[in-house]
Amino acid sequence: MKKINETAKEVLKDFQNRMEERKSFDLKWQLNMNFYMGNQFCTTGFGGIIEDLDRQYFWQEREVFNHIAPKIDIRLAKLSSIKPKLHVVPATADESDVYTAKTSKKILDSLSNKLNLSQKINQATKWSEICGTSFYKVFWNSNLGQVVAIEEDGKKVKAGDIDVVVCSPFEIYPDSSTNENLEDCQSIIHAKVYSAEEIKNMYGVEVEGRNIDVFSLDKTMNLGGLGYSGIGTKVIESTRQNSGIVIEKYVRPTEEYPNGRLIIVAGEELVFDGDLPYVNGADGKRDFPFIKQVCCDEVGSFWGVSLIERMIPIQRAYNAVKNRKHEFLNRLTLGVLSVEDGSVDIDNLEDEGLAPGKILVYRQGSNPPKYLDSETLPTDFEKEEERLLEEFTTISGTTEMGDMSSVSASMSGVALELLLDENQTRLSFTTDSIKNAIKMIGKQVLRLYKQFASIPRLMKIVGENGEPELFYFKGSDISSDDVELDTDVGSTDSLSQKRNMIYTLLENNLLQDENGKLTNSMKTKILELLGFGIWEGARDVDTLHIKRADKENLALLDGKEAKVKEIDDHELHIEEHIAFMLSGEYEQNANEKVEENFLKHIREHKKFKEGE
Repeated sequence: MKKINETAKEVLKDFQNRMEERKSFDLKWQLNMNFYMGNQFCTTGFGGIIEDLDRQYFWQEREVFNHIAPKIDIRLAKLSSIKPKLHVVPATADESDVYTAKTSKKILDSLSNKLNLSQKINQATKWSEICGTSFYKVFWNSNLGQVVAIEEDGKKVKAGDIDVVVCSPFEIYPDSSTNENLEDCQSIIHAKVYSAEEIKNMYGVEVEGRNIDVFSLDKTMNLGGLGYSGIGTKVIESTRQNSGIVIEKYVRPTEEYPNGRLIIVAGEELVFDGDLPYVNGADGKRDFPFIKQVCCDEVGSFWGVSLIERMIPIQRAYNAVKNRKHEFLNRLTLGVLSVEDGSVDIDNLEDEGLAPGKILVYRQGSNPPKYLDSETLPTDFEKEEERLLEEFTTISGTTEMGDMSSVSASMSGVALELLLDENQTRLSFTTDSIKNAIKMIGKQVLRLYKQFASIPRLMKIVGENGEPELFYFKGSDISSDDVELDTDVGSTDSLSQKRNMIYTLLENNLLQDENGKLTNSMKTKILELLGFGIWEGARDVDTLHIKRADKENLALLDGKEAKVKEIDDHELHIEEHIAFMLSGEYEQNANEKVEENFLKHIREHKKFKEGE
């Protein structure tokens, strides 16, 4: 028991040290979140907290003109076009590799739809755009999957399935912030706050609940101008009661721990100390279940950089220019009175001013109150405001083409195309990070299924013609070392750009066959790329024949009969049956009787073909 307590103490002490090391980054992320939400009169204080900046004078204008949020929203809209679709390529032309690639592709497509991976990627992208870094956690969830047994107490035992969750940078603690990549870290801590009841349900231990500081949203009234006040949203630290922190410390394999080490501490109780659970690394090694995504890399730092950090000085300057401009206009409209001492009732004049129709009584022999001559609004305000708006666009890497003020009427089509290309190029670094993250998710998914899918599992996907398709697989059907993963997403090109590219390919006869005609499958693909989807009633006959041949293969492999029909494309069926007989799945499961049935089935196809 003493050893367990010592291990928990070591992990808790390590966690505290990592919190202290990362404190400056926490402040930076909080400041980014405040500026994005509109609380822009704040700064990082000496006490390690975010402090609000007060007015210097009661008449001071303190309105917020938020240009950070629209720029980040434009980037998020462009980056959301990256869809989590994975393309699996066979490592070789061997039939077993081809079969593995097909199975892996179906698994990834099914899981993407089931987990709504597109939404998770958008969520992670928002974290990385605001804080600079976000993480995906790919793990095996034993509470998911189909029910395989029911225990005596009525508790259902499930087969388990893969789950993917998005982790904010506030939850991840590397062993050093100077490590640039996850691969450079020897250990990673994932810490998250749960209620005491949740911890008991997860680990079966009762922890003493306490008050823990977490981030939440609050309203701030420190905005507005002369005579009115504004309301903004800010990020603050609030207290979550009766809760505890679950700390998961992942350690890479060492000589002492060849399978790595995972230590879980809930509250102050050690609930697990064992090997890294997942064989999710390259070459069958155990690794961290985390994948990092960044907005922009920073040299010599584990944490990425958000463009909000670069836009904060511009936003502060822009708010200052706009507010000083409005203060100047207030002086022009309200005026500044010059009053001789003792000539009028000052209190009354302060309350009512020189209202229209007002009877002003002043001392006999004195000068009546008058407005001081005011200057016109300097042009420097307008020039500085325009320069700052241009800097927003330059730093954020976005050009909103819908804003015609940013596009000259004299621009040629070539110039507009170059402007669009430059706009896309500025986003390429972030898009590459997202694509690499999607690629790593696909690899870890296949490796986890290979490790845990010991029994046949049923999955559903949408087939070529929009029809649901069911298929079975197990871990032995997957070999991630035999496939290459690549994101089947182009870029942030708009639909009009893709259409123009397709029209150009058609004009140059690059999509037609050797006879200069478009095949049915190519027509369907072109309609999809043009944004029309698969038209109702459209069918590629070859694809339907291939699907029927695949069903016949599975039936014959299970020892069932498959009837040859007169309407079959016999040449295509023969090719599909022979290819399947050369695959690894056939070699592993076939016997003499199965082979005899396959050969008999192929002979029947040949007879129909010869009789044509």
